Amino acid sequence: MKIRSLIVAAVVLLALMGTLYWSGHRTPSDENSTKSADAAPAILKLDEHSLTRVEFKKKDAEPVVLAKKSGSWEITEPKRFPADQTTVTSTVSSLASLNSERLVDDHAANLKQYGLEQPSLEVDLTEKDNQSQKLLIGDEAPTGSAVYAKLAGDPRVYTLATYNKNNIDKGVNDLRDKRLLTVDANKISRVELVRKSQTLEFGRNKGDWQILQPRPLRADNFQVAELVRKLTDARMNLSGSDKDTQEAASAFAHGTPVRIAKVTDQTSTQELQIRKNKDTYYAKSSAVEGAYKVEGDLGQTVNKGLDDFREKKLFDFGFNDPSKIEMHNGPKAYFLTRSGADWWSNGKKMEAPGVQEFVTKLRDLAATKFVDSGFNNPTIQVAVTSEDGQHTDNVSIAKSDDGYIAKRENDASLYYLESSAVGALQKAADDLKPFAPMAK
Repeated sequence: MKIRSLIVAAVVLLALMGTLYWSGHRTPSDENSTKSADAAPAILKLDEHSLTRVEFKKKDAEPVVLAKKSGSWEITEPKRFPADQTTVTSTVSSLASLNSERLVDDHAANLKQYGLEQPSLEVDLTEKDNQSQKLLIGDEAPTGSAVYAKLAGDPRVYTLATYNKNNIDKGVNDLRDKRLLTVDANKISRVELVRKSQTLEFGRNKGDWQILQPRPLRADNFQVAELVRKLTDARMNLSGSDKDTQEAASAFAHGTPVRIAKVTDQTSTQELQIRKNKDTYYAKSSAVEGAYKVEGDLGQTVNKGLDDFREKKLFDFGFNDPSKIEMHNGPKAYFLTRSGADWWSNGKKMEAPGVQEFVTKLRDLAATKFVDSGFNNPTIQVAVTSEDGQHTDNVSIAKSDDGYIAKRENDASLYYLESSAVGALQKAADDLKPFAPMAK
């Protein structure tokens, strides 16, 4: 019993000695970490939505002024420009909630040692009630990725992380809206591609695009949407020198016209002239000044022909299955009706994989080109009902010399189909089978 008591006492003693040793050898960095966490107050704590004006002043540079009007920011100095709302909002948000790394001096008598007597950057912030704050950014701190910072009228000096400084140190080119077309991409209703030989016009109704000129035609929604995306994604490159800007203007002036794109939203129509000089495309917009080099895929997209934008699929139903299919292939006839997840034919439930293969072949049936003649004596007739019975596609298919020609009801277009595509559809129809329950 005495031996056990001695062992317990020895363990307790060792634990106490360990605690005393750790306390005596705790590193200053541990203590400083705790103090630093407590000594890192916010430099600015404002309601970003109350800010109405922000001015950036750098040494040897013109001031840049942002002003909020009707809920949106714009650049008013050194020249009036539309602002990039995303970039400006992020910058203003960073300024409104600006945290320091640590407090360096709680009552600085000599600002020169911090580079704050003549700051490298001053940011003036004005709120709705005309209350204002001025942030001063000075030299880099000798240790760590930080700079010195303070508020005008406040004796305290802080260190500010360099990445936080970069978030708020913005010039006019950083803050500008760099879009060549400033229309609302989600509300575009008309797009025109104009050149001497032909004008293509697209109209959008309830989300779907149609070709309006040179004549009403079904449009490939994906292709037209890609055209709109590339037009609205076109940006000015403001990172170059004045020489680069002059060279772009000269290259555009001497370039070969490709097309003029006209884009209309609910408020305006804007125009983008696109030209090619050697192997490079340049653009000039009615919405902004200057000519700029643009991506080659934009030039190639606006240079596409009519057929590139036409819908080549024979059937309009999407990835939701149709409700009814009727197909006649010479003497053969196929009737399918969907009820819930099941397909039925002449009162018999059908094998699902075979029906899905047949539906897929119908959905993917597409022309490889458009032709002007060759549609005679159709041997295949297909009617597909979708949209809860509200829409029916009627398609007739005739054999031609080297393939098939298809025609949709009430559509003058003739669709050329490869023999392999029609053969795959016919095989899928022949492979339809009634459902066979597994034997118990």
